Amino acid sequence: MSSETYSILWLPTGQRFDCASNQTLLLAGLAAGVALPWSCRTGTCRTCLARRVSGSSEHRIPWPGLSAEEKTEGLILPCVAEPRSALTLAPPDAVERPWP
Repeated sequence: MSSETYSILWLPTGQRFDCASNQTLLLAGLAAGVALPWSCRTGTCRTCLARRVSGSSEHRIPWPGLSAEEKTEGLILPCVAEPRSALTLAPPDAVERPWP
């Protein structure tokens, strides 16, 4: 099974890393030296909570520790999320504004 690779931008640091469509965003970021927050890596502790500013992703597990409202607001858990396009991610409390 082949996978595509997507460019991921982590705001506000501006760091970029590549992530395969069959790899979690957290593992790809850590492998690239990006200091992403994490703890459990199973989608339950919410330490890695991030805001999807643009792009699309999919969680590996059906219930990743997020409410339906949080999902609607664009929040994801990178420890169990895989990219489906290029993504821009930010901390969950980032003010929504146009990003470069």
